[in-house]
Amino acid sequence: QLVESGGGLVQAGGSLRLSCVASGRTFASSVVGWFRQAPGKEREFVASISGSGLNQHYANSVKGRFTVSRDNAKDTAYLQMNSLTPEDTAVYYCGVHFLSWSTATTASQYPYWGQGTQVTVSS
Repeated sequence: QLVESGGGLVQAGGSLRLSCVASGRTFASSVVGWFRQAPGKEREFVASISGSGLNQHYANSVKGRFTVSRDNAKDTAYLQMNSLTPEDTAVYYCGVHFLSWSTATTASQYPYWGQGTQVTVSS
């Protein structure tokens, strides 16, 4: 089970930190991916992090503004989002899989998902 939190309403240029708390299988062996879905659009990849935390991968649209991290002792992954723009407005989801680390960005690779948290950035 995955539970996201930390979303909300923020002005352009602001910051938010999303959390994804996991329960069940061994969290430290999972790859965590963050995705987002805006109204009328497909779910798109944002960032991912390997089980050890040593490897991260970002979508070009968020590179340099977002940082993905994890604390395996707390079974929690984070997405720090800085310099937010209205184009970042979406429901943000975390997903996990237990395959080997890769830079693949397809949502179908992740069998487990949280319920999502809304992020709204006003101009």
